[in-house]
Order: sequence, then structure tokens, then C-alpha cells
Amino acid sequence: MSVTTMSSDLETVSLPDRAPLLHWMIFTGLCAFAGVLLWQYGLIRLMVASDRTYISSLICVLYLASSLHCLWRTLAIAREADASRSAALVLARPGSDVAPLSWRDALPPGLVSDHIRNLVVKAETQASGRVDQTLLLRSLADRLRGSNGFGAFASDTLMKLGLLGTIIGFIIMLAPIAGLDATDRTMMKSSMGLMSDGMAIAMYTTLAGLVGSILLKVQYYMLDAATARVFSQAVTLTETRVVPALERVHER
Repeated sequence: MSVTTMSSDLETVSLPDRAPLLHWMIFTGLCAFAGVLLWQYGLIRLMVASDRTYISSLICVLYLASSLHCLWRTLAIAREADASRSAALVLARPGSDVAPLSWRDALPPGLVSDHIRNLVVKAETQASGRVDQTLLLRSLADRLRGSNGFGAFASDTLMKLGLLGTIIGFIIMLAPIAGLDATDRTMMKSSMGLMSDGMAIAMYTTLAGLVGSILLKVQYYMLDAATARVFSQAVTLTETRVVPALERVHER
């Protein structure tokens, strides 16, 4: 490999990875634009006014809170991606594989760097033999995922709240039928109004729950994909550079 090609690769590695945050911002911007349109046409105000149970409003609040959590996790994964690329840059320096024990001080802070330090400690402890990082990789995967599982819980909760609103709406809609008198026009009119309110509650809560659940799933899918990329980079880096260097040191 030529010096120019190696320099270009190192510059590419050192570039910050803003793709996860950029994807989240694009998706959230489109959702916000759709929300503004719905507000301008009065559909959101109509949903809030028609839902006397306020379940639709609760779904919207939970969706916003979950989106902020996804943003926080996306920023964390973006930082870990940058730290992983910086660690790769450190390990790519000439002569770094000759003295792997010095990596502990040279590596930037981050989960991938902590994993490499753990590998160095393991290699020092066992003193000989192959460095098996299977268990450490499982620990790294769990630490990288962090609280990403909250996305599945939040999405499922929004769906369940929508179904709860559906049940409550149907109860409100069917309650006046028991005492309905077909000869009393005033009672018929009042019952039809209650039935209409119950149907509105059922439909709006179901719609809010379904839409919120789907949008959250998309956000956390992008977050999980970014997390998997960081983990894949860590596996490639350690299997191609760290583990062979540690095994060479102990064979000497």
C-alpha cells in the first residue's frame, strides 16, 4: 500500500461519523413538518377536543419523550463511533503493533477503547495462548446497546394505549343503548351524540397509538443499525490488529 493511500485511509478514519444523528434529524424533521400541516388543518386540535379521555394527548407526550431519549442515545452512539475511529487511527500508527501494552494510555476514552484495554489486561493475565475475546465482545455489545431496548417498550406501550382508548371508546359508544327508548326523540338524539363521542375516542386513540408506535420503531431501527455498525467496526479492528499484536508479543 502506498503512503498516499495509507494517508487517505487514515484521514477517512479520523473523520467524525455524523450519519446516525443526520438520519435522526432528517426523519424527525419530516415528522415535524407533517405535524405542522396537521395543526394548520386543525386535525390535531380536533383530536384533542374530541378525546375526552386525553389518551391521545398522553400518547403524543410519550412519543415526544421517547424521541428525545432516542436522540440522546443517537448522540451517544455517534460519540462512540468517533471514538472507535480515533482508536483505529491510534492503532494504525507505524510501530504501534510492536508495543501493544502502551495502548492503554494512548487510546481515547470510549467503550471500544475500554474493550481493547480489557483485551490487553487479559493477554497480560493469561501470559500465553490464543486471546479469546468472545465473552468480552458480548459485554461490549450489551454496553453499546445500553438502553436501546426502551424503544421496543415505548413503541409497545403506545400501541397498548391506543387499544385501551379503543376499548374505552366502544364502552362509551355502547353504554346508551341499554336504556334507549326508540319513541323518545330527545333521548335518541342524546344517545346518538354519546355514541358519536365514543366512536371519535376509539378512532383517534387507535390512530395516535398506531402512528406513534410505527414512527418510534423507525427511529429505534436506525439507532440499532448505527449501534450494530459500531460493534462491527470494533470486531474488525480487534480481530485484525489488536488480537494478532497481543499474540505476537506473547510468542516472543
